[in-house]
Amino acid sequence: MVALTLDRGITTPAVAGYAGAFVTVLIWAGWILATRHSAGTALGTIDLGLIRYGVPALLLAPVWLKTGLMPRKLPIHLLVLMVAGSGALFFQVSTFAIHSVPASAVGILLGGSMPLAAAAVGILVFGERPDRMRLIGYAAIVAGVVILLARKLTFSASADWSGYVLLPAAATLWAVYTHAFRRSGLSPLQGSALIAIWSFLIHLALAASFGTTLASVPLGEIALQVTSQGILSGLVAMVAYGFAVKSLGGTQAAAFTALTPVLAMIGGAMLLSEQIGPFEILAAIVTAAGVALSTGILSSRA
Repeated sequence: MVALTLDRGITTPAVAGYAGAFVTVLIWAGWILATRHSAGTALGTIDLGLIRYGVPALLLAPVWLKTGLMPRKLPIHLLVLMVAGSGALFFQVSTFAIHSVPASAVGILLGGSMPLAAAAVGILVFGERPDRMRLIGYAAIVAGVVILLARKLTFSASADWSGYVLLPAAATLWAVYTHAFRRSGLSPLQGSALIAIWSFLIHLALAASFGTTLASVPLGEIALQVTSQGILSGLVAMVAYGFAVKSLGGTQAAAFTALTPVLAMIGGAMLLSEQIGPFEILAAIVTAAGVALSTGILSSRA
C-alpha cells in the first residue's frame, strides 16, 4: 500500500510522528513545572523516581514480562544506553538540576540542548549530514542558550552553577537514548516498558540504601506527581516520543524538544509565579526559532 503523501512529500506516518513529538513536548513542559514545584515539598529525587518509573512499570508489566528483562535480540549495550539515557541516570541528573534552576531556564537548557546533542551524536557517530537550514537552526539554539547564560553571568555571577551545567549533561544522555532506541528494533511500548522496569528496580535499590520520604508526603502532592511523573511523563510521553523517533528519525524527533522553552517559560510565570525578564523571553524565542529550522521545515531536501 502506498502511504498517503501531503505537501512537500510529508507522509501520513510522518504527520503522526510530528503529533507524537508535539504531545511529548507538551507533557515535558508540565513535567518541568511539576518537578520544579516538588522542590518545595518533602519529596526527594529518589521518591520522584519511584513514582516516575513505578507507575509505568506496573501498567506495562504485560509488555516487559513478555519480552523479558533482557530480550535476546537486543544487544546489552543498547539496553544500558537506553536505561541510562532516559531512565534512572537521566532522571536523577535532570531532577537534581531542575530543583535549583527556574523553569524558564530549564526549558532552554534541557529542551534546547537535546536537539544539539542528538545532532552531534548523529554527525560524529553515525555520519549524518544535516543540511544548511538545520545547521542554522542549531546555531540559533546555541544563541538562545548563550543569551540565557550571559544574563546569568551578568546578573548572578555568584549563584550556584551546578544546575546549569547538569541540564546540558542530562540532554546529552537523552540524545544517546534517542539514537540507541532508534537502533534497538523495539516498539515504543517495548522500549518504554524495559526502561520503566529497570529504572524502577534501580530506584528501589537507591531507596533501600538512602531511604524515602513518601510516607510523610500528603496524598494530594503524591497524586499530582503520579499524574505528571508516572502517567503522563513516564508512560504517555515515552510512548509518544518513541513513536516520533520511529517515524521521523532520532535527530529530527529530538529537535522538537526545543519547543519546550516557550511552554516552560509561560507555565513558570503563570503557575509558579517566576519572574520572566526580557533576556528569558528573547532566549526562549530564539531557541524556538532554532527548533523550527532544525526540524527541516524549510529544508530543500527530505
